[in-house]
Amino acid sequence: MKKKRLIKYENVDLCQQELTILRDISLEFYAGEFTYLLGKVGSGKSTFLKSLYKEVQIAKGEAEVLSYDLVNMKNSQIPFLRRKIGIVFQDFQLLIDRTVNENLEFVLRATGWTNEEAINEQIQLVLTQVGIPNKGYKRPHQLSGGEQQRVGIARALLNSPEIILADEPTGHLDPATGSDLMELLYGIRLSGTTVIVATHNYSWIDMYPGRVILVEDERLTDYQDATFS
Repeated sequence: MKKKRLIKYENVDLCQQELTILRDISLEFYAGEFTYLLGKVGSGKSTFLKSLYKEVQIAKGEAEVLSYDLVNMKNSQIPFLRRKIGIVFQDFQLLIDRTVNENLEFVLRATGWTNEEAINEQIQLVLTQVGIPNKGYKRPHQLSGGEQQRVGIARALLNSPEIILADEPTGHLDPATGSDLMELLYGIRLSGTTVIVATHNYSWIDMYPGRVILVEDERLTDYQDATFS
């Protein structure tokens, strides 16, 4: 069966404040792929991820994500693109004055959910999926770092996205907790969701093998199913 293509970049340059960060990107991503963006801090990993949901503009080339033309799309279309992409941040970005359930409800209502029963069911579904079904009543400060990041992953899953982008998701976690989180993200790909993880931690690749894209010297170099021992 032919795999569904979700992302296509052709000869793309990415700039910030007229400074070229990445140049001549030509890549395709397909449904169910698990991909690492490997590179040092400041190499451009986050810039590439942000370009996928139109936070960084395409300076040159052609770019298509989930059938949206990133070069020519209207601003009014951006929210619809972003609803199809789940984002996991390094620093969790949870609302500290709200419970876990309220954090997740806020996102659902902001993306058009109105039915109370459906909202509650979806929240319980994603919390169960990430292994914390009984933490919904707690506030972020009552959770461990690993639990907060699980809430972050649950938030990314709320609208059943076709793509999940994780930007240094284990950066603030101890190795054991980080490994648990990587295993969770690795399993998500089995549902057909494309997962792209930006990291500078090479050790994950041998534990959770996947496609590797090296980010250095303003370039993205693609290594299919690589291992770095």
